[in-house]
Amino acid sequence: MINASLIILEGNMSGLGTAILLILLLALSPAIVATIIGFVIKNKRPKAAKYLFILSGIYLIIGLGICGTLLS
Repeated sequence: MINASLIILEGNMSGLGTAILLILLLALSPAIVATIIGFVIKNKRPKAAKYLFILSGIYLIIGLGICGTLLS
């Protein structure tokens, strides 16, 4: 399995692969973090977890839409 940090550090992809990887990382990481936080607080505060799930879904749709437009 190829480690993503090694791809960034090697730089043998002439910059394009690294740029695509960074754009996808920016598009997906906040949504993933919000989803994980939502699952962690789901039992204690279900209403806050519900808002986090909704916000992460919206961020995912907007982030992939903007990044998908930039990549195509």
